[in-house]
Amino acid sequence: MIDQVRSALIVAPHPDDEAIGAFGLMRLLKRRGARVRVVVVTDGAGSHPNSATWPRDRLVARRRRETRAVLAGIGIAAGDVRFLGLPDGGLATAADHAHRAIARALAQARRYDLLVMPAQDDDHPDHRVVATGAAACPVARRLDYLVWPNRQARARSPTHYLRLGPVAAAKRGAILRYASQFGMIDDDPGGFTISRAELAAFAHPLERYREVPR
Repeated sequence: MIDQVRSALIVAPHPDDEAIGAFGLMRLLKRRGARVRVVVVTDGAGSHPNSATWPRDRLVARRRRETRAVLAGIGIAAGDVRFLGLPDGGLATAADHAHRAIARALAQARRYDLLVMPAQDDDHPDHRVVATGAAACPVARRLDYLVWPNRQARARSPTHYLRLGPVAAAKRGAILRYASQFGMIDDDPGGFTISRAELAAFAHPLERYREVPR
């Protein structure tokens, strides 16, 4: 799947999707000496919009720190991580603007051997918008990953499986480092928290990817 890859670009809709979707792949690429860059499209502020103790700017800063820390743990430097800061949960209502921002961010991506992007049949509307925008990127080899399955996506046929083995525990630990998504923020009753079942699915010992045709 990645034998000839020397440079890869990972596109994540939210801060944490990069680890959920492609932690094992990014780790393997870095261990093989490839350059890995990550683009995070939204600001992540939509997870707890009504928290008084974590207003938007503080939450955005926290989620960026979490992402940088997790990626640094597998050798991806802060300079190789870019945050576009688009509104979390709002991409579907401004899809054209999002697509233009993604196109600008990925304009130099033709120099990469591999683009890894969210699936167009993901159940989350932000993921679908990012997938559509990233699909226009001029990279010959593209893989997608699925975070939030829906009825159609469950029937998908992955073309590649990456068996994580003992790395599955490292991936689980990395996902848990996104503490803002695991109950750290407790003053927003409607805020998002990753459940045990979701964590088990996210840290599955197989990562599944599909080839995305040009």
